[in-house]
Amino acid sequence: MSELSFEQMLEESLKTIRTGEIVTGKVIDVKEDEIVLNIGYKSDGTIPRSEYSDDQNLDLTTVVQVGDEMEAKVTRVNDGEGQVALSYKRLAADRGNKKLEEAFENHEVLTAKVAQVLDGGLSVVVDGARVFIPASLVSDSYEKDLSKYADKEIEFIITEFNPKRRRIIGDRKQLMVAKRAELQKELFSRIHTGDIVEGTIKNVTDFGAFIDLGGADGLLHISEMSWGRVESPKKAFKAGEKVEVLIKDINGDKIALSLKFAETNPWKDASDKYAVGNVVTGRVARMTDFGAFVELEPGVDALLHVSQISREHVEKPSDVLSINQEIEARVVDFNEDDKKISLSIKALQAQDEYDEAPVYSDEA
Repeated sequence: MSELSFEQMLEESLKTIRTGEIVTGKVIDVKEDEIVLNIGYKSDGTIPRSEYSDDQNLDLTTVVQVGDEMEAKVTRVNDGEGQVALSYKRLAADRGNKKLEEAFENHEVLTAKVAQVLDGGLSVVVDGARVFIPASLVSDSYEKDLSKYADKEIEFIITEFNPKRRRIIGDRKQLMVAKRAELQKELFSRIHTGDIVEGTIKNVTDFGAFIDLGGADGLLHISEMSWGRVESPKKAFKAGEKVEVLIKDINGDKIALSLKFAETNPWKDASDKYAVGNVVTGRVARMTDFGAFVELEPGVDALLHVSQISREHVEKPSDVLSINQEIEARVVDFNEDDKKISLSIKALQAQDEYDEAPVYSDEA
């Protein structure tokens, strides 16, 4: 056998590498935008900044030091300059994809920080592998603005895994629906009609407000917002506000709420305040052709019939009265069962005339 030359022995002592292979090397040089590794091959390996991180402003000298040992993936055996082109980012993505594949198969719940808020959803990164969560799967309710999720850690599951097509889909909504179902079950097991509970106003409409009770929403109808008259729920309530409400009724999974607490019921002592013969003061709240409705206090309205407005003939209330005008009248009828009170200004005027009439003496 012929003796091998030193160069031939050195060549044989060096390992062979292939594109796609994972190699381990020691950092022998690091610049702001490039890392050089001794990988035990005839040429050194290089990792440009773009193959280390998506952050193109990252200074590599702040994350890697000479002497560090690290792994990388071979992207080209010869980068055109006699060196081996390596990628740390792709290695991390491969391992991340493996983790995502296992999570997909095992229905595992993952936690990751939101890397980007996109027009159509959220992008998260798991060990270098990207997962897209469509806007429709971000929450169990429609959210127009996803910017609040930027840089926040969220939980999700993988519902579609196809790395070849670069299609890895995450789902947060499914977890929220399941969690809400558990909370709903727990909520309905402890609440009863007549309970007073705290909730958060979720949405306000023209007919009422939906209130999150922590597991289920209840409806606070406009008619239950006050003992008095509420013209616009949107002016009275705002989303996000905390409120204590009375559970008026539970029908299946529907909860009716109220702010009409018994202790604040204005009718509880109305029989004394508005007894027949009492003189009261109120505000004209609304008018019809047959009379005016006078608010004596929030939740207590009385009817001033057109025939009782004056001793003189009045064609219609608006001829002599105006909305929000304060008037004084005498209670002429009180019906607590039907919650109806009738007033008369005419009766008060007649009394005033009687009181002012001259008194004649029988004495000569």
